[in-house]
Amino acid sequence: MSYPRLQSAGEGALILYLADNPSDSITARLAALIPKLYRALGEDLLELVPSYHSLLILFDPLNIEPRQIRDALMLCLPQTEQANLTAGKLIELPVYYSEESGADLGSLARQAKLSIDEVIALHQQVEYRVYAIGFAPGFAYLGEVDKRIAMPRLATPRKKVPKGAVAIADRQTAVYPDASPGGWNLIGLCPSTLFDPAQDPPMAFSVGDRICFKAIDRQSFLDLGGKL
Repeated sequence: MSYPRLQSAGEGALILYLADNPSDSITARLAALIPKLYRALGEDLLELVPSYHSLLILFDPLNIEPRQIRDALMLCLPQTEQANLTAGKLIELPVYYSEESGADLGSLARQAKLSIDEVIALHQQVEYRVYAIGFAPGFAYLGEVDKRIAMPRLATPRKKVPKGAVAIADRQTAVYPDASPGGWNLIGLCPSTLFDPAQDPPMAFSVGDRICFKAIDRQSFLDLGGKL
C-alpha cells in the first residue's frame, strides 16, 4: 500500500495516512505538517487531529471542497519530508514514584524481575515522544518505554484512576490528566496540571514534543500541590 494516502471519513472529514506504523520520523512529519495546513487553509479547517501515523482533517464542507484540501496537501507534504526528529519542545514532569502513589509499581517490578528502584530508573532514563493525544483532553500517548518494563494492560480496568497517575501499558507510558477509568499499570503520581481549558493553549504539550520524567520525594510532591 502506498503512502501518503488520503481517504474520506464522512461528510466534512478526511484522514491522511503517512505510514503503517508509528515512528519518530512520522511523528515529526505530522508535527511539521499541522501548522502548514492551518496556514494554507485558514478558517475553513475546523480541526486537525493527529494520531500515531495519521491525521484527521475536519473541515466545513459548505466553505471548502475535499479537492482543495488535497491540493493543499500536495503543496505542504513535500515540505515535511525532512522534518527534524528533535523538533518539539522538551518538557520535564516531576513524579512521586512509590507503592503509595503507584498501585502497580510493586507488581510490575516483580513481573519484570527487577527492583522497584530499577523500574523507576528505567522509566526516567528515556526521553519520550508525544505520539498522539486522545482518550481524554490532555492525555498524551508517549513512547517508548524500555522493553524491560513494558507491561500489558490490566485484565480488569479500574473504575477510577487518580488525576496525575503515571502509568505504563505495553511500551507506552502516559499521565492521566484527570480522574477517569483506566486499565494501565500505575507507577506514580505527577503533581503538574496537564490540561486547563482556561489557559491558552489548554495543554502543556502537543504531538511531536518530548517528555522526560524526574523523580521527586513525597514532600516535594505535596509541596507542588499533589494529592494522595
